[in-house]
Amino acid sequence: MNYLRLKALLGAGCFSMALIGSAHAGGLERGGYDIDLLFDPAPFASEAEATFVMPDRKVKNAVDTDPFDGNVTALGSSTKESADYWVPRIGVKAEVVKGVDCMVDYSQPWGAHTNPGLWAGAQSNMETDIKSDNYAATCSYKMDAGKGQLRFIGGVFYQKIYGFKESLVSPLVPDFGGTGRVDLSTTGWGWRAGLAYEIPEIALRASLVYNSKVKLDNISGTLDLTNVGGAVIPIYGSTQYMPDVVELKLQSGIAPGWLAFGSLKWVNWSVLQSVPICPVGFPASTCFTGNAVSGSSQVTSLDLMYRDGWTVTGGVGHKFNDQWSAAGQLSWDRGTSHGYGSQTDTWTVGGGVAYTPTANVEIRLAGAVGVLTSGHSGTVAGENGYVAGTDVSYDFGNDLVTAISGGVKIKF
Repeated sequence: MNYLRLKALLGAGCFSMALIGSAHAGGLERGGYDIDLLFDPAPFASEAEATFVMPDRKVKNAVDTDPFDGNVTALGSSTKESADYWVPRIGVKAEVVKGVDCMVDYSQPWGAHTNPGLWAGAQSNMETDIKSDNYAATCSYKMDAGKGQLRFIGGVFYQKIYGFKESLVSPLVPDFGGTGRVDLSTTGWGWRAGLAYEIPEIALRASLVYNSKVKLDNISGTLDLTNVGGAVIPIYGSTQYMPDVVELKLQSGIAPGWLAFGSLKWVNWSVLQSVPICPVGFPASTCFTGNAVSGSSQVTSLDLMYRDGWTVTGGVGHKFNDQWSAAGQLSWDRGTSHGYGSQTDTWTVGGGVAYTPTANVEIRLAGAVGVLTSGHSGTVAGENGYVAGTDVSYDFGNDLVTAISGGVKIKF
């Protein structure tokens, strides 16, 4: 089997998988974690890529279900909830000494952006925008084992999470200008460890990587209530965690010029339920979600109420000639919403092509189209008796998500 042909094809397959993984997966996932560059056999390799995702999630039949804060159902029962976004990534990998490879990369693994504006649920959310910056260093050591090589993987990463949420606080202000805004930011560290086994002659690789939770114990920001006659209040949030992730990837040559690949990923999104926001000056022991529990200093919250996420991917790739290869795949992502929110199951089909004008340069282009399945959002009970979704209920149908991606790899 022609290993050089399969090696080029392998790049197209991994690229397609990275695209689908970022095409509106559940929870707060954007680009997720990706260390495929670490496996490139060249002594030095670098790559840069960006994905543009266009979800078209629409909500309908929205009803303001909280009678105590003023009924705003007349604002409209239908709106587009989702917003388009970019997912960039850049990485550099080098062989430090024989058998030891190291990679540094920048990515945006987490994020979310909803922008429904003025609608029946405006007192719950008018706009929420969460972003992340991830700086990582990952190394591996490989040794001969049987017909192939066993690789030990380890690394660390530093994350910054930040964003804002705007909602309608008082409908009595003219032109519905009585809005409030929460701005928050936080940082944390994580680590990864894994194993991989490779047989280069048949382009076989099996890898299992664990990415740890990221502890966020310094959440801080401001609550701006100036539009309702209040002040800008310093706030903080209780300790939270970004989820740990386990991913299994498999790939192998199956015929001359043909490669099959797949992956199974679990993300511990259930660690994120409701994030209480409290004024600075109140002790941390009182900062908890508690609409059914007395003693909480919470002034607002970021309700997520997630369940764990699962993503299954499978696909094939083909090498046409020395310059061109392509790959296609099907992906299923289990929705993290289970009665609250609009993150239901997503089915996505994607494909990518790779053009290699020289042995040192690879140019990639890929696209994907998927279906965001239908559902209903209402009240959901969570930890400590807290109930989310008491302010608005709504439905949503089967909606479309599309994505395009481009990238370049340089190696020598």
